[in-house]
Amino acid sequence: MQINFEHRHAAHCENGVVRNLLNFYGVKLSEPMILGLGSGIFFSHMPFYKLHGMALTSFRYFPGSIFTRVTKALGIEIQWHKFKDPDQAMAKLDEVLLSGTPVGLRVGVYHLTYFPKEYRFHFNAHNLCVIGKEGDEYIISDPIGMHINRLSSEDLKKVRFASGTGPPKGSMYYIRNLEKYRPLDAQMIEKATLRTCSDMLHIPLPMFGAKGIAYLARRMRKWERLYGKRGAALNLAQIIRMLEEIGTGGAGFRFMYAAFLQEASVFLNRPEWNQLSMELTEVGDLWRDFSYHAARFFKKREAEVLSYDDIARKLEVISDRERIIFTRLENSIKRGK
Repeated sequence: MQINFEHRHAAHCENGVVRNLLNFYGVKLSEPMILGLGSGIFFSHMPFYKLHGMALTSFRYFPGSIFTRVTKALGIEIQWHKFKDPDQAMAKLDEVLLSGTPVGLRVGVYHLTYFPKEYRFHFNAHNLCVIGKEGDEYIISDPIGMHINRLSSEDLKKVRFASGTGPPKGSMYYIRNLEKYRPLDAQMIEKATLRTCSDMLHIPLPMFGAKGIAYLARRMRKWERLYGKRGAALNLAQIIRMLEEIGTGGAGFRFMYAAFLQEASVFLNRPEWNQLSMELTEVGDLWRDFSYHAARFFKKREAEVLSYDDIARKLEVISDRERIIFTRLENSIKRGK
């Protein structure tokens, strides 16, 4: 049995699953609009929360939040499940699939057999969609891939109950009904954008939002003293990995949110948002520049960047630019009210 589901490639897994699930029910939204409506862009650097033994740095909001926020804004009823028992989790998945309902899953990446080995690592916040089952194999629409894949029941159970930081615990989610569905409107876009601006500007802790980028810069200058040369290098490698490899939350989310601002500027007739879109695209380029030079510094191939202080200064520039952009974005909405 395979649900008649359109598999479409996406730049980011959760955005892609949400877009493709909505598309199945006839709700046509672009991936950038999904990100904007879900207030997915963010920044945090949390020394007290460890991933692979090092401080967690995130360039997006919590996994699952985009699906929850988008469907809530649109008035769509959804269902989430988590499980302790793997067999119960698989039975519930089968039950929902047999009703003709595609199901989103949060899984670990390390045991995804259709991933190339070099892309498998211990990361438990990947999203995919299950769209059918034939024999012992599940049919998988994973939006970061170009084609539909298959996983055995045992392999799917393994990734649904991956161990490590932030275990998925069999997480599954799906759309229940659209009886109260509301088409996209200006108020939804403005409300979601104000929430993004609040997340980036007004959380009263130093490790979040635009000021969190400057916070990371300050800590980076202490790394060699705190952790030694090897420990500092490993922390830098972790930042690069989170920025470039684990999802698209770094520069990729800046580019995608810029595309959202461009699309929303037309929808709302706000030319200023198109200008902010171009400026945020430039910030995405600055993140890529940071990543490039940081990687060369890590590999000891860099002549221009000679110390962690040099790298930290790049982050401080980005922090200032993001603070200015989101302040102007917030003010543009408040002026219109």
